[in-house]
Amino acid sequence: MDVIQTRSLTKTYDGKGGISDVTLSIGEGIVYGFLGPNGSGKSTFVRTLLGLLQPTSGEGFILGEPIGTVKSREQVGYLPELFRYPDWLTGRQLLESHAELCRIPVRQRTKRIDEVIELVGMTGRERGRISGFSKGMAQRIGLACAILNDPKVIFLDEPTSALDPIGRKDVRDLMAYLRDQGKTIFLNSHLLHEVESLCDEVSIVHQGEIMVQGPWRDLMRADPQVEIVLEGSNAAPFPPYVIQYQKIKLEGVRTRWLVQLEDEKDIPRIVHFLSSKQIGVHEVKPVTPHLEDVFMHWVNQKKESAYVDNQ
Repeated sequence: MDVIQTRSLTKTYDGKGGISDVTLSIGEGIVYGFLGPNGSGKSTFVRTLLGLLQPTSGEGFILGEPIGTVKSREQVGYLPELFRYPDWLTGRQLLESHAELCRIPVRQRTKRIDEVIELVGMTGRERGRISGFSKGMAQRIGLACAILNDPKVIFLDEPTSALDPIGRKDVRDLMAYLRDQGKTIFLNSHLLHEVESLCDEVSIVHQGEIMVQGPWRDLMRADPQVEIVLEGSNAAPFPPYVIQYQKIKLEGVRTRWLVQLEDEKDIPRIVHFLSSKQIGVHEVKPVTPHLEDVFMHWVNQKKESAYVDNQ
């Protein structure tokens, strides 16, 4: 059974903005990235899934239950992008209040609260008042609230945006831990470089539409590239099966080239070819695209398509 499933789910505001025609299926025990720039409809989509907004059209299910129902939210945790808690409470008092709302049995509350405090890195700080928390500490207590009820599905909306580098690493480690426990994490983020090591699958969102979805490393659909450092500064006689090549840097008596191939299996052939020409090969390094490269690839493709359509 898919943990999250939608069919043509749409939420617009008087026909504008929001998110349109989203169809996706998300399995168990993965980090699913719903990625795109601010204003692309990511938060609207999450609030629609959680029943906080009424969909314009389409349908969705969480753990097999229709969105907007109490049952669909019973095993869900949620950290909004913008949240405020009563600042006169201490962190522990806030968690005790949430434990009561989540109907965690009284005899289990202290142990569970202690567990989540440790998981989010707040041990020793939980008795301070929320009014005195930094942005990072407020984000941590928000995360603690989101996972307090040990949910099967966790929605995190920009969870690292207020954190310093150490805090961002802590959150990434927490998400990896939760995924390893079999949880499904639905992650909204515009910080693509922050989440590329975590996301198993992604949807890339732009201007309210999903451009592409799937395992992000499979979404580039470009010919493989490799960097090769060669002896000498003259033009290299690359073989004819190389699609294209360009000199990117002169490094003393060596030259770094960017070479585009039809198939990664051609790399050994290229090295053999250059060696047969008495050209010293000092380094061969495949070029791995980053998530930002994948995102820009699809954004640019959409712009080109829109330009052609308008001609």
